[in-house]
Amino acid sequence: MAVTKFFKTALLVCVTAALSSFSFAQESESEENPLYRNFVIIDIPHTYDLNPHTAAYVSEAQIFTALYEGLFSYHPVTLEPIPAICESYKISRDKKRWTFTLRKDAKFSDGIAITAQTFRDSWIKLLSEHGAPFASMLDCITGAKEFRMGTGTAEDVRIEVRDDFTLVVRLDEPAAHLPKLLCHHAFAAVSPDKDAFSGAFAISSYTPGNLVLAKNENYHSAGEVKIPGITIIQSDDTAENSYLFNTGRADWISGNAESAQIINPNSIHVSAEFGTTYLFFKIKNSPWDKPEFRNALLEAIPYDKLRAKASVKATTLVYPLSGYPEVKGIDDYDPVDAAELMKDARAKYGIEAGEKIPLIFAITPDDYVKEWAELLKAAWEPLGVELTVQTTSFERYNPSIATWNADLFTYSWIGDFADPLAFLELFRGDSTLNVANYKNPDYDALLSKSATAEDSTEQYKYLSRAEQLLLDDGMLIPVLHAVSVQYIDLNSVGGWQTNALDLHPLKYIYLKQAQTRLPNLVRK
Repeated sequence: MAVTKFFKTALLVCVTAALSSFSFAQESESEENPLYRNFVIIDIPHTYDLNPHTAAYVSEAQIFTALYEGLFSYHPVTLEPIPAICESYKISRDKKRWTFTLRKDAKFSDGIAITAQTFRDSWIKLLSEHGAPFASMLDCITGAKEFRMGTGTAEDVRIEVRDDFTLVVRLDEPAAHLPKLLCHHAFAAVSPDKDAFSGAFAISSYTPGNLVLAKNENYHSAGEVKIPGITIIQSDDTAENSYLFNTGRADWISGNAESAQIINPNSIHVSAEFGTTYLFFKIKNSPWDKPEFRNALLEAIPYDKLRAKASVKATTLVYPLSGYPEVKGIDDYDPVDAAELMKDARAKYGIEAGEKIPLIFAITPDDYVKEWAELLKAAWEPLGVELTVQTTSFERYNPSIATWNADLFTYSWIGDFADPLAFLELFRGDSTLNVANYKNPDYDALLSKSATAEDSTEQYKYLSRAEQLLLDDGMLIPVLHAVSVQYIDLNSVGGWQTNALDLHPLKYIYLKQAQTRLPNLVRK
């Protein structure tokens, strides 16, 4: 999932108005049961893409844990896959046929039953939808890749409806990670009616800066949902956000507050995320489509300065996982070697020693990214490289990468499931996530071999070799691993836990009576 980094003008008036209207609407009910009211979240301002097939940002993935559900969902603490609309499943001896039995009480919010045909229709629509970033994750299904790329038909895709509540999926190769993958919102049950939802909540209203969700009474486990709704306010006024949190008018602020103003420091939760911020080359313009030139640039970067402000410095793409073999990262700084590498690359491809080589770096308006650009410009000038910066808004940046005629981009990515493949899929040749246009048959072959591995040790061996190949090709410049800062008082909120993906399934949230801790008073 791409990380949302949008900052706009303050929405103080909108926030106050939205909170006030929501408070009055629930006043009588809250007086009877103060713990049964809408849960209030403050998020960073940006326009939500509420189509689960095309959305790619973390903030949207968080909302989709409320609105949509698939065969599996995330465990609220471990994020391991647990059955959701899938009641049970079995795998064939060759591990290429998965048979899912669906629960019979699953319905959309409009009361329409969710069946095996629902999942086939949802996945076929995903495969055919333009701009669906996660569609290629279904390429493990026989016929899916061909249909997605226009060389096959929907009838050839081996997603088979045996009966209303039995779905059979046939794979080209074993895919042990399939249940983890199917937790993702892109593979949820999606109704043809965009106003009907398969999750524990449905959209009640959506206006700029204010999204209200109401409990889905047709949800199969509606009795286990402990809040009537969720109100999401978008605001970049960190001081006001902190005030609303301190006064109990907001229950959770997603990373957009003044930590020093938070009265209860135990409400501040800082944790490492399974994510990486990095720069990558787009394979388009010569000579940056050649690894010799890219590696010359990488050798000239003073990484201690590039990563100076990083809380957790990154030298690799994949966040280190237990059992994952060590990969030699990107951290060698040697200007002399860089000059030699550039000299050799120029000679090999017939570029004169004195000829200036242009490089366009596409960036967002972030100050720290501008600092990176200045640093790289100075580091690469001695190599005869002229770096030019082009800037666009935060909201336009990621959607523009595919058509932007630039050579270097910045990206922040959080894995969609706790597996190295969640990152390495970004560079697989035919992946819909491969905005870098990287094509390396050896890399793709290693990813394919990992899918047939007997255990995680063997799988990780192939995946680490693929990552090493990617790094050795000079495709990216890792900068930092993500750190999450969330503001929520777990003394009064239950069902929320820090985790590596920073994803918190909203159907588990509930409000509880805060325990007041009195000082130990001794009477004299």
